[in-house]
Amino acid sequence: MTFAWYGHLKERENPIFKAILSSWLIALFEYSFLIPAIRLGINQFSIIQLRVIQESIALIVFCIFSITYYKFKFKLNHFIGLIFILLAVFFVFWNSKRF
Repeated sequence: MTFAWYGHLKERENPIFKAILSSWLIALFEYSFLIPAIRLGINQFSIIQLRVIQESIALIVFCIFSITYYKFKFKLNHFIGLIFILLAVFFVFWNSKRF
């Protein structure tokens, strides 16, 4: 989804309809994997835990994407923010029988 949402920003000279169409095709491909994964995951995790896992993965992928594709400079405040996000994940799973 990261590429579908942000990849088109590098080629802003392309028409908007082309960006929308390509983004929807990428999203369709990803959703083809995401929906079955959620259906399988609900047997192991709560719905809140599934959402936290999904958002954590999305943020990690976005960090890698922005550093590699857009050459974004990762700074200390970004690293500290990620640490807090990881702490949030810990607290969502804390006291869970599946931790």
